[in-house]
Amino acid sequence: MKKRLSAVLAALLILGGCAPTFEKQDQVVQENQDSESKKAIIPNFQISNDYYKTMLPYDTSKARGVVVNDLGSRYDINEIENGLLRVAQNRFSTDQYFFKEGQFLTKKMVDSWLQRKFTSEQLDDKGLKESENLGLNPVQPKGEDAPIYLAHIVEHNYLVKKKDDNKVRLGGVVIALSLNSVNYETNLSNGTRMVKNISNDVLKEEGAKMAGEVMKRLRQKEELKNVPIMIALYKQAPKQQVVPGQFFAYATVEPGTDNIQNWEGINEDYYIFPSPDAAEDHPEDNKIFQDLKKEIEGYFPVFTGVTGEALYQGGKLTDMNMEVALTYNGKAETIGFARQLSSLIGKNTPESWNVELLINSSYGPEALVVKKKGSKETYLHIYE
Repeated sequence: MKKRLSAVLAALLILGGCAPTFEKQDQVVQENQDSESKKAIIPNFQISNDYYKTMLPYDTSKARGVVVNDLGSRYDINEIENGLLRVAQNRFSTDQYFFKEGQFLTKKMVDSWLQRKFTSEQLDDKGLKESENLGLNPVQPKGEDAPIYLAHIVEHNYLVKKKDDNKVRLGGVVIALSLNSVNYETNLSNGTRMVKNISNDVLKEEGAKMAGEVMKRLRQKEELKNVPIMIALYKQAPKQQVVPGQFFAYATVEPGTDNIQNWEGINEDYYIFPSPDAAEDHPEDNKIFQDLKKEIEGYFPVFTGVTGEALYQGGKLTDMNMEVALTYNGKAETIGFARQLSSLIGKNTPESWNVELLINSSYGPEALVVKKKGSKETYLHIYE
């Protein structure tokens, strides 16, 4: 559900800064790392200060596509991108910086960094040179099983407009290191597979080591020697979980140094509603959800269920993504159902919540209701 809902709003809110209007735009010169400058457009429209503007034409990541292969849970694929945008706002404000997908880490580079480190003997066996020994995961001793800690690397770039001319330059880079929360070990004697949890302390220790090496490699690039770089550690969810993992720490390294001095903690968690965990850990929020669910069921008995996924930041619910599975009985009835749900969301959810509610049928998405924090007003979109 999270992937489907966020895919809708990612286009609306992140890229949406580029789409709604072209009446007021800035045409600028974008300075690229390949030393070639090109013209770009900065739309002046911005939905809110929670989201970054992007520039046209839109440049995709040099490592595009790697994330799908490396992350174990489909829920993590979306969350590591969205969560990294939240992390970036601790250093790069949305009113001064523009978002751009990563342009410095290539697919080949990321693939090589995700490998294990090899011993001299292993390099000889594989026919590799020491210069190709770029893996960040630990060496696997012969006959032993060592965890793979690093699952994926994501890069975001942030651009800033110069005050004295019409040029846009690189203002900073944000890197996510996605770490496995479990290790799948194979018993070499009988072939059985065991699943062992990796503690948060171990993840932070190993992630910090890898982050230090990543920083050194990034600073070797001429274009990245004098820009601030943030590195964030992400705890990936086990494959069987139905909620994504979360970022748990980040560090900011100012220009001219590759030394990571301090790590800042990130307190974020996801919960499924309804669930025993949500009822036990957040009883008040669970009651709000259950009351809303009951009211929806009272109005409209012909549907298959209401589910929710909530993001907690600092122990408080900030974002609730809901989905209603509807038995389709015609467009007019669906529109009436969506309007009533829009009204219920406005009345029955706290102003402090961001709410997205997707109405689905066997034919696909039917309607989307959005309520932003600080307001009781809702916005309704009916899919044609």
